[in-house]
Amino acid sequence: MTRAAEHEQTHEREYDVVVLGAGPVGENVVDRVRAAGLSAAVVESELVGGECSYWACMPSKALLRPAIVRSEARRVAGLRAHAYGPLDAQEVLAHRDEVVGNWQDDGQVSWVRSTGADLYRGQGRLHGPRRVTVEGAEGDRHVLTARHAVAVCTGSRAVLPPLPGLTGARPWTSREATSSERVPRRLVVVGGGVVGAEMATAWQALGAHVTMLIRGDRLLPRMEPFAGEHVAAALTERGADIRTGVSVSAVVRDGSAGPVTVVLDGGDHVEGDEVLFATGRRPRTEDIGLETVGLEPGSWLAVDDSLRVDGFDWLYAVGDVNHRALLTHQGKYQARIAGAAIAARATEKADDAVAWGPHRATADHAAVPQVVFTDPEAAAVGLSLAEAEAAGHRVRAVDLDLRGVAGAGLYAQGYRGHARMVVDLDREVVLGATFVGPGIGELLHSATVAVTGEVPIARLWHAVPAYPTISEAWLRLLEAYRDGDGADGS
Repeated sequence: MTRAAEHEQTHEREYDVVVLGAGPVGENVVDRVRAAGLSAAVVESELVGGECSYWACMPSKALLRPAIVRSEARRVAGLRAHAYGPLDAQEVLAHRDEVVGNWQDDGQVSWVRSTGADLYRGQGRLHGPRRVTVEGAEGDRHVLTARHAVAVCTGSRAVLPPLPGLTGARPWTSREATSSERVPRRLVVVGGGVVGAEMATAWQALGAHVTMLIRGDRLLPRMEPFAGEHVAAALTERGADIRTGVSVSAVVRDGSAGPVTVVLDGGDHVEGDEVLFATGRRPRTEDIGLETVGLEPGSWLAVDDSLRVDGFDWLYAVGDVNHRALLTHQGKYQARIAGAAIAARATEKADDAVAWGPHRATADHAAVPQVVFTDPEAAAVGLSLAEAEAAGHRVRAVDLDLRGVAGAGLYAQGYRGHARMVVDLDREVVLGATFVGPGIGELLHSATVAVTGEVPIARLWHAVPAYPTISEAWLRLLEAYRDGDGADGS
């Protein structure tokens, strides 16, 4: 038999669970089902470790960390005079490359194999109920049958709007923004969400002049308004040009390596050396065989709280593909829930009825945490004031200027920040909290515990914050609530 004929052979194998996608979400599903004693296969068409490891969370934070440290050093006595030089851009980029393993996935592959799961490289597609075909790069074909479950963990990708000239202009998406090997002299950022704000912060600190074009009226529109206001003010103070209420009508690139012109509605334009479109995500489900089980290719997959796709008893959709919370840590949480549910159902032990139980991703609705690693940082968990009111809760928002907290003044001279706690007046529990300011990302988990645990305000009084830390913000918020400060919601 020739080598080509060997590659054309079809190999069939049966597993308890087959996972499409070996990013952090798929890895966690595999980890949980293997820990429960189930056999598992995982299929990956790109790098094992996924978007977060190579083009999102890890490289972006490697780019942002030097910017944040330098900024904070400028507000510390004894360091200020030594922190005004430029960042060593090449050293920062080299460290970014190291963090992502130079886009090699050997370590991640070793970890997957250490769980006892089998890894298949290639394009995986559903081929009817409980069956997945894998087309390898060298023509090999595998057919994998799942006894209990197939989990779709293929994530999402950046959306580019259908604008005249955009394809030829070679725009950046989040992938190019986190992997570029050079600092553009001028960067135009289209979009005011998390990716836009973080990449504007990083590349501005590395020496680019940043112009942000935002369709809406503010930065970070999914958070409390004051969060985006603080971040926008800091970017502007450092030289960024932030324009709100504008729409892009076309993009033109001058030659193969020339400048790019972003044309706005009304005829105005902005020039840059690169343009980043941070304008949303879509699911990576267009080529995974959804049509073979009656689902629409390219669609988000609706699921129940155990992450099982509506209308199926064997198909799960975990992470970005279900559109519940497009965050790596939340996808990993869903993966732990889904893995536990799959394993329990394999032995007929699942209990779907218990909120906050081991087989229900209740936090997706009530306590999703997020940190935006801008300078200053912004962080939130649970419901904003507007979301709580829209949901029909009788609430009070309690606000705090963080400059009044002793630990903030010690953390940085001239500290600026703000905190808000949203309280359910009927149950006297915290529904949500938002913080903005230097170093506040590490405050978020205490808020997440309070929201997730539905800790009564009366009990929170006994959670004593250490002095002098920024965590004393919790004491000041509770005092303001006791004294009746803040506005009651409807």
